[in-house]
Amino acid sequence: MINFRFILNILGRLLFVESIALLLCVGVALIYGEDDADAFLISSAITMAVSIVLAFSVKVKDKVLAKRDGYFIVSCIWILFTVFGSLPFMISGYIQSFPDAFFEVMSGFTTTGSSILNEVEALPHASLFWRSLTQWMGGLGIVVILLAILPSLGIEGRDLYVAEVPGPMHDKFSYTFNSTARRMYIMYIGLTAAETVLLACGGMDFFDAVCHSFACMATGGYSTKTASLAFWDSAYIQWVITVFMFIGGTNYALLYALFKGRPAHLFKDEEFRLYTGITVAVSLVIAGVLFFGGHSGLERSLRDAFFQVVTILTTTGFASADYLYWPFVAQMLLFVLLFIGGSAGSTVGGIKCVRILLLFKNAFNELKRIIHPNGVINVKYNGKSVRPELLSSVMSFFCMYMFTFVIGSIVMSCFTDIVTATSSVITCLSNVGPGFGDVGPMSNFSSLNGFCKIFLSFIMLVGRLELFTFFVIFTASFWKK
Repeated sequence: MINFRFILNILGRLLFVESIALLLCVGVALIYGEDDADAFLISSAITMAVSIVLAFSVKVKDKVLAKRDGYFIVSCIWILFTVFGSLPFMISGYIQSFPDAFFEVMSGFTTTGSSILNEVEALPHASLFWRSLTQWMGGLGIVVILLAILPSLGIEGRDLYVAEVPGPMHDKFSYTFNSTARRMYIMYIGLTAAETVLLACGGMDFFDAVCHSFACMATGGYSTKTASLAFWDSAYIQWVITVFMFIGGTNYALLYALFKGRPAHLFKDEEFRLYTGITVAVSLVIAGVLFFGGHSGLERSLRDAFFQVVTILTTTGFASADYLYWPFVAQMLLFVLLFIGGSAGSTVGGIKCVRILLLFKNAFNELKRIIHPNGVINVKYNGKSVRPELLSSVMSFFCMYMFTFVIGSIVMSCFTDIVTATSSVITCLSNVGPGFGDVGPMSNFSSLNGFCKIFLSFIMLVGRLELFTFFVIFTASFWKK
């Protein structure tokens, strides 16, 4: 059975991390002398009090973490973090309704980047910082933070890690999961710091540079400006963010190999080659459509095309232009990218390039089997045969993904037009941010009713946890002894 006492203890320890993060926002509010310091202080106090009660008042007899416990913790912590993370917005009054605050914070922690704010600049600096910080914390997964806590409890973090980072992971760069988490965060922090410096050198003030680096490396997409990156209209800033978004969408195991002086691992990886190929090919096609269609000059066409392709493919969601005014073929290509996502083992959402690759390879192999019914034809990835159960898992994931998209679109179509309904569901399921229709890159989700916002919030969570991790807790077998 589920070890509820131990789960509550672990959730309490994680909530303590969130309370400290809220305290950082108090410092930001005091630096800028703004009026939301009390809201963050009260929110931190409430979160810390609950964390202390759960972590120290709940007596734990059996400190054993089973796989189903890991799935349950992962599903619960995102909801708990979102509920407590909504408090400062509601207490300060900058976001008054619970569905709006819940949507905004869930969008942050799941690195979706969808927003209900009509005027982002109206928020104080601490609130803007909190939005970006939620994305940075959620980037590599809130639960990965816990891997630094588990050793003190004498627990291996494998089951939590598998629940948090499901899917066809490959080339894991450490056999020790706690060591893996530390290395990932070292790279994560280092890349965030490097981007902050580069953005500050490009004319963005330090606060905006920090917030955009948080959102960029998490492939989240929250900006401190309503117009997003279009506010600066700087070629340098947009190219810097394009490069770091692309890095954020790359498998961290490959990045680690690159930092260790083994670049061959990067270019031999089939998923990375597909990820790069899609980025370059689609960007050049859209750039050509924009340039020859007379929308802009060559450099601007290339810059806007690469930026929007990378921001959608990596599910980041920044905006440098309103692509709803682009030619239809460009819009359709971007809509298809909403489904794909970047690399497995990164901070992105979506189906992931490795699954797309395996699906196509398996489909082509089926054609070969029709011609050679007695032949032994295996699907190979990076020169190695792929296990049949992995292919089955990939196909099951794809079917479940499309089923969730269809059902979600049907539900949303009861409240809005079909373009807005389908794009809002897929952009939340893939954790992208902007969509089409009323939720385009220069619009937001404020026009939707409270039910739609809560519904889409859980669609974000389902997408962030890659469906099975969340849906499995609703099966009867999960609760059986």
